Amino acid sequence: MPPDPSLRDPAGCCFDLDDRVLRVIEGGSLWDVESFLQSGSARKFWDAQRLIPTRALEGADLALLSEEPVWQRLAAERDIGLVLEHERVAFPSFPYEWPPEMLWAAGRLTLELAQESLEEDFCLKDATPYNILFRGSKPVFVDLLSFERRAAGNPIWNACAQFVRTFLLPLLVNRHWGIPLSDVFIAHRDGLEPQTVYRMCGALQKFRPLFFSFVSLPTWLSPQGRDNLIYRNRILADEEKARFIVKALFARLGRALEKLKPAAKKNSAWSGYMESHSYTAENLAAKETFVSQALMDFQPSRVLDMGANTGHFSLLAAERGAEVVALDSDSACVGALWEQAFARNLNILPLTVDLARPTPAIGWRNRECPGFLERAAGQFDAVLMLAVLHHLMVTERIPLHEILDLAAELTTELLLIEFVGAQDEMFRRLCRGREELFCGFDSTVFERACRQRFEILRTAPLSGTHRRLYLLRKLL
Repeated sequence: MPPDPSLRDPAGCCFDLDDRVLRVIEGGSLWDVESFLQSGSARKFWDAQRLIPTRALEGADLALLSEEPVWQRLAAERDIGLVLEHERVAFPSFPYEWPPEMLWAAGRLTLELAQESLEEDFCLKDATPYNILFRGSKPVFVDLLSFERRAAGNPIWNACAQFVRTFLLPLLVNRHWGIPLSDVFIAHRDGLEPQTVYRMCGALQKFRPLFFSFVSLPTWLSPQGRDNLIYRNRILADEEKARFIVKALFARLGRALEKLKPAAKKNSAWSGYMESHSYTAENLAAKETFVSQALMDFQPSRVLDMGANTGHFSLLAAERGAEVVALDSDSACVGALWEQAFARNLNILPLTVDLARPTPAIGWRNRECPGFLERAAGQFDAVLMLAVLHHLMVTERIPLHEILDLAAELTTELLLIEFVGAQDEMFRRLCRGREELFCGFDSTVFERACRQRFEILRTAPLSGTHRRLYLLRKLL
């Protein structure tokens, strides 16, 4: 049984069994979890689809489970008090694959849960984006073990520093210095320490409001050797005063988070591509018709859009009922797509993933957070590779057969791909004088390579260009 992201929590763990997601609760945490499951806060967030749907296993379900080797191992290692089954999220993703807009939404959900549960004397014992998954564009909180009974009179939210490290400071350095979230979370799984950000600041930067509050002051007030004093539990005799202090802290964190909300529109190298693309209106319409016809004829339920840009064709697929995972290496494009999908309630999960350098497996024994390709292999009925082939072949120098092999691994049936010939203006611009490397590359060569892995179902030229659209079906 491989480890999972909850392996660090002594109160329990998750495991997969026959495509089911089960969570074991240790006996010592049983009262906290059962109490929260019966609370008004839990019901409110379940009704809003912001807390993962969950049921407790009993009777015959537990009897069947006891026959499984994975259960027998857990039973030998743990004091099992309760077993829960969670609804499976179709495609798990991690903070280093999100644009800032999605991290911000995850932070807001975390803070709202903390505030709401406080009203019933619960608290979040941890506040990390790894407790959040996205079902399409909507964040959902998945770690029920994060909730515990709050000690009366406690004026401290113990997870505050973690919230700052994993939400506020990553958003802060992204906004002010453009540091990608992938650079933050892949190098620093548990976020950024104030001291790390402090070393990045100039003299004046240290005194700007958010930096002063969440970077400079914590750095100045935490000299070595005083940490035990800072984190010592303090219980107030006046419970209402303690509750007021915690509420004030939540309000302060909420204001900081609101100030770090990503700008509505950001410019990047590719964010304006759909407005300044190489297609005439006629060819764009032809491309839309080709893709729409394929979606209508085959009705794929799960679509992967590779190189989605701002998601023109992801939106098209989602509007026709598909669950879509949309990838692009440009975080500004991915953020813009997320905003559209969220506003329109479309089932699109946009991720910042570079196809040439896909997210690796991360965590203990490289098994806590699986790599992107491991999660994606064979998970999609259709893969879209529109206006991306030449970028992989020319810019990244990935051979054609390798690109087609990857597509065949990801799709169970269809591949919609755009062939871009060596004479294409963008192709030549990307070559930058290396045209001789692709002098023999034409549609005949492309089709011959495709037939090694796929059947060509239909094809259509884009008038007046060196581009052609293909609908391929994977060979059995």
